[in-house]
Amino acid sequence: MGVGKRQQAARLYRGQIPSPGRPTVAWREDRVRFWLAIAKGVSSEDAAVQIGVSQPVGTRWFRQAGGVGPCLAPMVSGRYLSFAEREEIALWRAQDVGVREIARRLGRSPSTISREVRRNASTRTYRLEYRASVAQWHAERRARRPKTAKLAANDRLREYVQDRLSGAVRTPDGTTIAGPKVPPWKGRNKPHRQDRCWATSWSPEQIANRLKADFPKDDSMRISHEAIYQALYIQGRGALKRELVACLRTGRALRVPRARARNRPGGHVTPDVVISQRPAEAADRAVPGHWEGDLIIGTGRSAIGTLVERTTRFTMLLHLPRMDGYGVEPRVKNGPALAGRGAEAVKEAIATMITTLPENLRRTLTWDRGTELAQHAQLRIDTGLQVYFADPHSPWQRGTNENTNGLLRQYFPKGTDLSRWDADELDAVAHALNSRPRKTLGWKTPAEALNEHLLSVQEAGVATTG
Repeated sequence: MGVGKRQQAARLYRGQIPSPGRPTVAWREDRVRFWLAIAKGVSSEDAAVQIGVSQPVGTRWFRQAGGVGPCLAPMVSGRYLSFAEREEIALWRAQDVGVREIARRLGRSPSTISREVRRNASTRTYRLEYRASVAQWHAERRARRPKTAKLAANDRLREYVQDRLSGAVRTPDGTTIAGPKVPPWKGRNKPHRQDRCWATSWSPEQIANRLKADFPKDDSMRISHEAIYQALYIQGRGALKRELVACLRTGRALRVPRARARNRPGGHVTPDVVISQRPAEAADRAVPGHWEGDLIIGTGRSAIGTLVERTTRFTMLLHLPRMDGYGVEPRVKNGPALAGRGAEAVKEAIATMITTLPENLRRTLTWDRGTELAQHAQLRIDTGLQVYFADPHSPWQRGTNENTNGLLRQYFPKGTDLSRWDADELDAVAHALNSRPRKTLGWKTPAEALNEHLLSVQEAGVATTG
């Protein structure tokens, strides 16, 4: 069937659209909500569910944007028709309501409604049908104003940035060093425990600031470090190749939102278990029963757990043996920690050791932010021990434990396999430390200081009952 005159005129007015592609699955407002959820640290899959689209769609949006939010305005300016208004227009057009009446009902100019119907009506059918979803799709597609990236327009600047990112490593006399041979980049993060490509690898911030020193009078040789990051991560910029992200220190293929980066390392640490919530009596060391703990790490993912009482410096060592199948069965993602230092193994080792003590010596435990104590809630239920976590990168908040770990390195040096020692041998080392006099205890041993405390508690109990 031929093309009618009205349809032909509309096509000439709107321009030729041979194949604009598949209509989008969500509108601008939905994408704004999606990226707001991403900024709060929500995963792309969960953010997609929140706005009502499928999880693969959310993952595709996140990967296409390189993890960088497009900075969409929360709402479209009122001078433009919204999707709700287009739905009203489609409904009234189906009821044969005139253009001027529709404009009066919406409070718009008749010419606005007339242009909307002509521009955004479907031209894929014989009749010029107006549908709200298709009209919104056409309007958003036409409203895009892609800006040419500065690195794409300035060849000299692009070459400077690329040379500082991925330039060859050279000796002081200029000889090029090839470095290790690495497999081609596959769009993923840096390889785990494998060689990485050797490159100049300046950070974008170093490049942006060095431009001012190298070209002090050339304003065309200026770019912000954020523009370099976006050129690397966002598809479609066309300025820098995506595989150059492998030259960054992190080597990650997608940018991680700040909120997600803050939440990921210590997801098991909630506000009610941070060290600021710990009782004041633990800080002044006046009352025994407050412990500090950590792991000392050896080769082959071996480890020994350490518990140190803050007042008496009494030390207990946790035996963390290998689990059955270690070194034989392949590692399984999110599977059991066969090396013996997983959350379940550490929780059981602490519970077994700490329950051998009287209840008045089981008050609090301060740990670092390692995920080996992710089951701290269950540990509190099993033992009654209140668990708190130190602030990130603050080892001085567990100074007693750090000092004890340094003493233990005399028996368990770094770079050695710690899984070869059994529980009896660990008890012997702990006994050696607990029998060593300490200046801070008035040259008493930790064992003597702890024994004096237990005797004083026992005498106080007898006096009370007498």
